[in-house]
Amino acid sequence: MIWNALECTQLSNPGHKPTPEQVRSEVWMSLIHGSTGIIYFVHQWTPTVIEAGLLADLETTAMVKSINQQIHDLAPVLNSPTLENGGTATSSNSLVPVDVMVKQMGSTVYMFAVGMRNLPCRAHLTFDALHRLRADTTVEVLGENRTISASHGHFEDEFTPYQVHIYRTMLLAAK
Repeated sequence: MIWNALECTQLSNPGHKPTPEQVRSEVWMSLIHGSTGIIYFVHQWTPTVIEAGLLADLETTAMVKSINQQIHDLAPVLNSPTLENGGTATSSNSLVPVDVMVKQMGSTVYMFAVGMRNLPCRAHLTFDALHRLRADTTVEVLGENRTISASHGHFEDEFTPYQVHIYRTMLLAAK
């Protein structure tokens, strides 16, 4: 089992702390790369000690609550086996890899994708190991209130620095 501890406060540097979006990215980077648990390091040492420093930052607290709810909602999917060779991402910027993890629950397929650098890119994404996707299908982007058209499992999307997207689509019914 792999657990990652993620810093959520300014810790010992009063001028710098992770943004709520960076905390979200760190969580999904961890999960995509095999973490089975997340620990939030919430203490602040300077300029004053605050043992529950995260709770003093309402914006980051709201993000952590949102992340935890999304993980809870997706727990059955996240706890299912990762599909080996289930999907790929090719970035338009060679300096910005986009890493993916693909899971399947019944006839629903999920791709978790994250831009791994502090630069934007456009990614060409593919559900690789799935031969039962419709020729033309719609991919839902969870939590973003949008969809993307896919052709034979191929689609493209924009990533801002360290951005996370979670995609969901359906397989054809088994014959």
